[in-house]
Amino acid sequence: MNIIAAVDNNWAIGFQNSLLVRIPRDQKVFREMTEGKVIVMGRKTLETLPQKQPLKNRVNIILSRDRNYAVKDAVVVHSMEELMEELKKYDDKDVYVAGGASVYEQLLPYCDTAYITKVDYTYQADAYFPRLDEMENWTLTEDSEEQTYFDLEYYFQKYERKK
Repeated sequence: MNIIAAVDNNWAIGFQNSLLVRIPRDQKVFREMTEGKVIVMGRKTLETLPQKQPLKNRVNIILSRDRNYAVKDAVVVHSMEELMEELKKYDDKDVYVAGGASVYEQLLPYCDTAYITKVDYTYQADAYFPRLDEMENWTLTEDSEEQTYFDLEYYFQKYERKK
């Protein structure tokens, strides 16, 4: 499986149930990478999307403890066991874990590739992604040239789990 996130200098991903920053090119890359694929996210992450609706042209799998939670055009699962059973229907290479923090933490052990947009800035935050650069079993394998969005610098990075 793949994991995909935008993080700041402290590996922060959000504040008060919202993204730290929206960078159009990052959003475009996310869309291009995940269209036609499977996206796994938590309920709170889904609720940060436009109109709180699943992403178009993807299979959206939402993880929620609320047994009554239902979303049009999405598959809702209520446990890791249920999620793993649902994911058996898809090729691992086509699955992208898209947040939030607790979903990233729970699913990182099942992922082999991480696509990280590293924003060179430190935001006020209350949600974090695991620090891959401090984990022995993850290696930075690709790092783009510096990208800019107004005065913000960012990089597209790829981490891979060591075999």
